[in-house]
Amino acid sequence: DTDRALVLLEEYCKKLRKPEEQQLKKAIRKVMGIFKSSLFQALLGSCTKKATRYGTTSHPSLPAALACDVLGCPKD
Repeated sequence: DTDRALVLLEEYCKKLRKPEEQQLKKAIRKVMGIFKSSLFQALLGSCTKKATRYGTTSHPSLPAALACDVLGCPKD
């Protein structure tokens, strides 16, 4: 759930106060901006519709997986 992810990321950002944590905080805020963007929401809606169309169930980590695709995160 994107909204839950945003809440958790915001809570985590509030804990990042040390100077050496500011780069991480900036990166997290960038991800939060992506989650809030209309493009991300449209892509998420498209993925959900495709999953439903092909008979697959929606996965709870779909927003995170899509964000990793957008940001170029390494695959497991």
